[in-house]
Amino acid sequence: MISKRRKDKPIFLTWFMPGLEIKRWMFITFTGTAMVVLGAAILLELHPVHYTIEFIKSLAKTSHSEITGSVIFALGLVFFLWGWKRTNSSIINAIKPDAHLLENLYVQRKLSRGPKIVAIGGGTGLSTILKGLKHITGNITAVVTVGDDGGSSGRLREEMGILPPGDIRNCIAGLANEENLVTELFQYRFKTGNGLEGHSFGNLFLTALCAITGDMVSAVKESSKVLSIRGRVLPSTLDDMKLIAELDDGRIIYGESNIPEANGKIIRLKATPEKLKALDEVIEAINEADILIMGPGSLYTSVIPNLLIEETSEAISKSMAKKFYICNIMTQPGETDNYTVSDHVKAILEHSKHDNIIDTVIVNDNLPKNLAMKYEAADSFPVDLDSEKIKELGVEILTKRLIEENGEGFVRHSPHRIAKIISEWFKGNNRKNNIDDDLEKRSDSLEDKILL
Repeated sequence: MISKRRKDKPIFLTWFMPGLEIKRWMFITFTGTAMVVLGAAILLELHPVHYTIEFIKSLAKTSHSEITGSVIFALGLVFFLWGWKRTNSSIINAIKPDAHLLENLYVQRKLSRGPKIVAIGGGTGLSTILKGLKHITGNITAVVTVGDDGGSSGRLREEMGILPPGDIRNCIAGLANEENLVTELFQYRFKTGNGLEGHSFGNLFLTALCAITGDMVSAVKESSKVLSIRGRVLPSTLDDMKLIAELDDGRIIYGESNIPEANGKIIRLKATPEKLKALDEVIEAINEADILIMGPGSLYTSVIPNLLIEETSEAISKSMAKKFYICNIMTQPGETDNYTVSDHVKAILEHSKHDNIIDTVIVNDNLPKNLAMKYEAADSFPVDLDSEKIKELGVEILTKRLIEENGEGFVRHSPHRIAKIISEWFKGNNRKNNIDDDLEKRSDSLEDKILL
């Protein structure tokens, strides 16, 4: 889209876009410069105002005003546009050649006024919705679970003693300003190499940064700068979180990667250590949020682990933000077999140990007819919507088309559809609040008149 705009109009015209907060300061700078020159001339008794007026008078007497005015106006316009264009090119080339600086600045200014969103989860679900949310606001805090103990993350966690970087890496890439070569490099996974096979470059990069900076939070901040992400990514805790699942047949399963493989009904999820400490930045973000989003993602290994942190679940409960839970579209074998929407919601409410955790559950209302056979073969089925049971839990229901269009029948959440739902709710809520404030002011005014 940006490349198309570059062809359609000259770059210097983007200076005139509203909200850049540059033109006003340049005008003040030009005005200040003119005043300095004028003041210096007056101090030196050069009488600039007198001679300028005399020159204009003599010019007016010896020439036709229409011709003189037109020539001066045309020359002034030419010099102004020429200088403006050259200034624009010089600034852009000096900072970053071939970058559309002004459009990026305009987008950044616009996004900075967006809602404050805290998205809580893990896995691919969280990183997916972040790809959409970054287009409606730059005020995003992604809170990522750190219970992963499988794959590349598990190996690095075991060998290097760090927090699992995989989900954090995915969220950083999801919030990246542009899907460019650096982002692809961050997500690149080595397919061969002794010791490297299976690892992603981003995981190794975060591991190295963690060793250099001293902790994962600092490593994430530095890597976020490299990818110029919109928002920030925070681990849910810096403690060495490990998940434990109690199954209905009495088995106790240790480790996130082992839980789905146990093929049993989970009745309770726990974590060690018992008193997990939340990051101060996470609690602060929740307290200041306009919108809280949980899910989509694996219910017991991505969403609920964040709520096992007492400080986090308590902060969510007390928060005045709108709280959405985006329910999974399909059941997940080994975790949510035969689960309905209300089963998902109930599990979250029970594990949080606090009230007021979810205001609204967002549910997909449309599925492609050509669902891939692999879902049924893997015992994965659409999550049924049982509206009455959800209402009994005191949770509102919002049904929308959430899936991403594809011809293969794969079921994927659409990041842009979810972002649109959140954006429309925020705009509608702001309009409602403005109307309520206006009615309240009118009511107060009428009350004052009655008292008088």
